[in-house]
Amino acid sequence: MTDQNISDQLRGILDGTAGFNQQLELSTNQLAAIAALGFRFYEQGSLRDARTIFEGLVVLDPNLYYGHAGLGAMALRDEKLDDAVRHLQRASELQPEDPAVHANLGEALLRQAKFTEAASEFDRALHLDPNQRDPGANRARAILQGMNLVMSEMKRVVAS
Repeated sequence: MTDQNISDQLRGILDGTAGFNQQLELSTNQLAAIAALGFRFYEQGSLRDARTIFEGLVVLDPNLYYGHAGLGAMALRDEKLDDAVRHLQRASELQPEDPAVHANLGEALLRQAKFTEAASEFDRALHLDPNQRDPGANRARAILQGMNLVMSEMKRVVAS
């Protein structure tokens, strides 16, 4: 490796366009296994461990979907909506076919009262899960059904 290559890699790490994985050379499968462990920690409530893994994935590779998806879900849970939107938008850019990311992004945007953008993300989540098997997309369906029920009730009350 030349001095120029090392310099270019360090510059990329410092400006956020490259990660440490260029040095470690972990495979996609290895990174996916690390991410799966992070999501398992998240599901089990070991949030500190999950955050450590997701943050580490972003440091390893800022263009890796898993880290941003995990940090976005955690930020949404913690009501850090700007962080949630930022990470979830990045995750959806990197992996546009994940209905759970679109559902989470829709929920974050809904909580920010960005209704049109939220509806678009919910629609995308539903479109990506036509068989209604993805838990994230099913949560989006439940949110939309609840919103429709509230709107119907409001119309009924106003009409009476």
